[in-house]
Amino acid sequence: MSPTQIVVIVLVVLLIAAAVALAVPASRRRQLRRRFGPEYDRLVAERASRSEAEKELRDRERRHAELTLTPLSPESRARYTAAWEEVQLRFVDTPAEAVGEADALVARLVAERGYPTGDFDEQAAHLSVAHARTLTRYREAHEIHLRNERGEASTEELRQAVVHYRALVADLLGTEPVPAQPSTPHRTEPVAAQPPAQRTKTETPAQPPAQRRTETETPHDVTSR
Repeated sequence: MSPTQIVVIVLVVLLIAAAVALAVPASRRRQLRRRFGPEYDRLVAERASRSEAEKELRDRERRHAELTLTPLSPESRARYTAAWEEVQLRFVDTPAEAVGEADALVARLVAERGYPTGDFDEQAAHLSVAHARTLTRYREAHEIHLRNERGEASTEELRQAVVHYRALVADLLGTEPVPAQPSTPHRTEPVAAQPPAQRTKTETPAQPPAQRRTETETPHDVTSR
């Protein structure tokens, strides 16, 4: 083999090694982005570098693999579905209390599945591995819950919190619990009066002309005539 051939072979090997070295991290990055979705972008924006964020996400995957997660039994799934329906019904009269109950229900559900529940950030980190699709909504709901405890959340924000909590409940249950939108809280607003002409048309059927004349002209029983 000539020196030229040796040089060519060495260069080819180096090019292949360089391509592999670039392809492996790129492939791993695509996998992380697919798995974590918006959580990937959020962490990259918060950390000093993309490498640091990706290292943390890989650590989350490792810690998640160490958890002993338990699938819900049909009985537990039915119980949480019924409990969630109660939350949405309570929202009609007491939206602030309903949001607090929704947060507590999610905490119980997460704990029964086998996730840690002590610290919210740690809990969210574990959930991000398998439930990244709904994690952003869970973060927003929990933030509204904290503002609600301080008396700073509007009724519309409370409604959004219930919708967000419901997304995570459905994700954890693996099924849609109840209709998506919570009912609007009761409001004491006057009902617009119906125009007289419309009430007459709707409530009092028209009588034949002859009958109306008889009732007007003769107040006593028509059989006396």
